[in-house]
Amino acid sequence: MSTLFDVPGPVARRRMVWVNIAATVAVAGIGVWVLTRLGAKGQLDAALWKPFLTANPWVNYLLPGLVETLKAAGISIVTSAVYGFVFGLGRLSSSKIVRTVSGGVVEFFRAVPVLLMMIFFYLGLGQMRLIEPSDVPLVAVVLGLTFYNGSVFAELIRSGVHGLPKGQREAALAVGLRDVQSLRLIEVPQAVIAMLPAIASQLVVILKDTALGVIITYPELLDAARRYGAGNGNILQSLVVAALIFIVINYGLTRLAEALAGRVGRRTAGEARAEAPTLVTAIGKD
Repeated sequence: MSTLFDVPGPVARRRMVWVNIAATVAVAGIGVWVLTRLGAKGQLDAALWKPFLTANPWVNYLLPGLVETLKAAGISIVTSAVYGFVFGLGRLSSSKIVRTVSGGVVEFFRAVPVLLMMIFFYLGLGQMRLIEPSDVPLVAVVLGLTFYNGSVFAELIRSGVHGLPKGQREAALAVGLRDVQSLRLIEVPQAVIAMLPAIASQLVVILKDTALGVIITYPELLDAARRYGAGNGNILQSLVVAALIFIVINYGLTRLAEALAGRVGRRTAGEARAEAPTLVTAIGKD
């Protein structure tokens, strides 16, 4: 039974079906109109798409750009997870000072646009000359993604822990665990499992936001597609191919997270069911 809204009745369900049909027809009509206009402009000519059936755009542009995109995203996912775990625990700390400082850091970096942070780190690191100039764009992209998405991860952990039944912490304290141990061993692992769909969505955001690195000269996939298209007169086709690559990877990430969540859920449920007959048997013997 829903607690957020009334369950729609037969009339409302029929109305929703017709609205969905109308929306589908409208979207299909817009798609046909767009394709017609592109065809009239010659953008659907086979000559503009054939280069992507050869090795040149892939070997020299798209695959190197994809490698750079995956490298920045992979590093950012790891650093964001560490950052989110540390400041998520900080926001749940029993110390008011730690909670305040962690909350201030998280809220600040959640409020600052990712692109602005990338530009700030790019200019700042370039001026300070602490690292090799060729590495500055990658480091700036990773730092911008880490501070923003790590703050989101911290909030996911905090909200996930707060969404758990209070009995979890009470039981942990009853068996002698301290607050920090309860968070680290019991509450945070359960919160992460509960928030896996949201975490998967944030991983997709990290991957997509690497494309912002084009502003600070980071040679990621979108930049590679743009350079190839600009040099060969098929920039629209190049961007479409890059978009399809992003869609495939993001879909894979989402499916992986769903499979992981389902596997963890089945393991947890299976263990619970395995313990129940033993308890019943023991009570019957008594």
